[in-house]
Amino acid sequence: MGAGTPEGGGPLRSDEIEEASGYMETTSRVGAQAPVAEGGQQAPSARRTVDGYLLAPFPWYGLDEAFVGPRWLVPVGTGAGGTVEHGSIGHGDEPSLRNDSTGDKERFAVVVTVAANPVRRSADGTGVLEATTVSSAAWLAGVGLLSRTWPGQMDHSLRDNWLEQQTETAWELADDLDGSAWSTLSLPVDGEPTPFHYRESEFGWVLAGSTKEGVHLGAYGRGMSAYGLGFAMIEDIGAYA
Repeated sequence: MGAGTPEGGGPLRSDEIEEASGYMETTSRVGAQAPVAEGGQQAPSARRTVDGYLLAPFPWYGLDEAFVGPRWLVPVGTGAGGTVEHGSIGHGDEPSLRNDSTGDKERFAVVVTVAANPVRRSADGTGVLEATTVSSAAWLAGVGLLSRTWPGQMDHSLRDNWLEQQTETAWELADDLDGSAWSTLSLPVDGEPTPFHYRESEFGWVLAGSTKEGVHLGAYGRGMSAYGLGFAMIEDIGAYA
């Protein structure tokens, strides 16, 4: 969103990639014990994560009730003035960045909800950015998958260069959803068959589409097939704390 997305400029730097994916803060899990501070109160980091979702003027989406595993929140992404623009809800194993074979065993799917904003202000408030589109959701999903990917044979010192190269590719792919790299996949959203743009890579899969509720959806995952997924609006996002 903003500078660094298909709507606002070139690829992000490696540090911005990790920030965009939202994994730079502690997340919480549904059905698991959230961090608790002294006196039995919920830890501030968990409260801040949920509070960001509660401030959004649009609905949030996750996998439907067919998924019965753990769910967890990623801190929201904001635009100019602190307006909430997108957020990601994880399902399954919370991915950890490892340069060994253990990461291949992780099974997760992350659903990205992006507000459909026809007009967005630039960070300095002096200009207007292009509207968010399905490409925005595809971009954020691609960045999210990249942020959890690190080829085992790669030295840590080379990771920044690798991320820059892969991010440029992801940016170009998100900006060309009708290209040959994408196929079409129909998945249920609130029970209604909905078309999605879908692609696979050696690192996992990415998909993107839109809902009737005025938001764009992106998703990415590894170890869980995208073909059997269904999406549904979350009635009580506060329960994710």
